[in-house]
Amino acid sequence: MRDLGAGFGYLLKGQRWVARHGKQYGFGLLPGLITLVLYAAALVALAFWGEDFVAWATPFADDWSSPWQGLFRGFLTVVLFALSLLLSVLTFTAVTLLVGQPFYESLSEKVDQDVSPDGTAPESGLPLWRELWISARDSLRIVVRAVLWGILLFALGFIPFVGQTVVPVIGFFVTGFFLTEELTAVALQRRSVQLRERLALLRSRKLLVWGFGTPLGLAFLVPFVAVFLMPGAVAAPP
Repeated sequence: MRDLGAGFGYLLKGQRWVARHGKQYGFGLLPGLITLVLYAAALVALAFWGEDFVAWATPFADDWSSPWQGLFRGFLTVVLFALSLLLSVLTFTAVTLLVGQPFYESLSEKVDQDVSPDGTAPESGLPLWRELWISARDSLRIVVRAVLWGILLFALGFIPFVGQTVVPVIGFFVTGFFLTEELTAVALQRRSVQLRERLALLRSRKLLVWGFGTPLGLAFLVPFVAVFLMPGAVAAPP
């Protein structure tokens, strides 16, 4: 249980670090703001045209009598929007890190230099285009894993009682794990640690990972909070 507290402590240390380095904090806000605008636009569009999309996707229900057609398509519209919100939470970090790779790489290097005894930071030695390719490839792999987990948990949510109690808790821990993987990738990729090795490392310290990532995932559910916590989250990984 000590690792849970230690993980949360790393999260707080990252936020304190960016609070003391205002320039780096402002620099690190930009990718989150860009991603937030993109996600907000997509969700607003879904809210306006989600019902039309569901009607288009279910032509077999055109001849259903009232109220069954409305109930069926209304239920699917709610499911579509709820699933989109869940996927937004699961993928926000991956997309933000991909958009902000140069920003967060610079921020991570500054943290390494600050905490290193000799003031230096590890370097991958790879050109920028290669780092961006590796980041995009690994992010896609993690997003696919997160989406599969999201679909599974969403389906399990229909199980009476368990779906309303146990499944949401599991969902937060799963979200915390994937958030931590994405955030640690910034520093570990620079140390040439591959995705498979990173996942094995995180699985070996699950309590530490959950102590760091789960509170962050909960905070990310609050509108706009993710944008302001991202710079500190990048600075914080254990």
